[in-house]
Amino acid sequence: MFTGIITDVGSVRSIHKAGDLRIEIETLYDITTIDLGASIACNGVCLTVVEKNEKSFFVDVSAESVSLTNAGDWSTGSLINLERALKIGDELGGHIVAGHVDGLAEIIMIHDEGDSTRVKLRAPDSLARFIAPKGSVALNGTSLTVNEVDGTEFGVNFIPHTKAVTTWGDAVVGDRVNLEIDTLARYVARLNDWT
Repeated sequence: MFTGIITDVGSVRSIHKAGDLRIEIETLYDITTIDLGASIACNGVCLTVVEKNEKSFFVDVSAESVSLTNAGDWSTGSLINLERALKIGDELGGHIVAGHVDGLAEIIMIHDEGDSTRVKLRAPDSLARFIAPKGSVALNGTSLTVNEVDGTEFGVNFIPHTKAVTTWGDAVVGDRVNLEIDTLARYVARLNDWT
């Protein structure tokens, strides 16, 4: 369980293909405080720490996760948003994020508005119905409020702080973005299917 508040930007140090992908991610986190088996959201994908060294941790990414996320796009040097799992008593500054990416959205427009940046994305048809104005989404692990929705397209804003402490300052049109819909929206839609 996560909050969508990014606490570090990690760098992919190595990728090895042997069945699953084994990815080494360098971080500023104190590695001594990361247990083997811990969950860390990497661009919003909940991954398990399977190995570590002085500055990096290693995760295995299954073929299922590669097919649903942008993890298959990562290469050596890629920067990714990181968040450690929520602990009892931590501040819930974003929204409840599971780290279970539902699919990929595509950035179709980036436009500066004052100091902030407006980004418009296109969601897959199957997920668009779960996205509502003033609702929450997690994009590459970042908790964001939806500004507007028009069919499969939706918009969000990034303030300067968010762009500075995440990978969003480097986003470009055409980027594939990990999308996790709000858990509450998922259950409301499921209940509506039963009525």
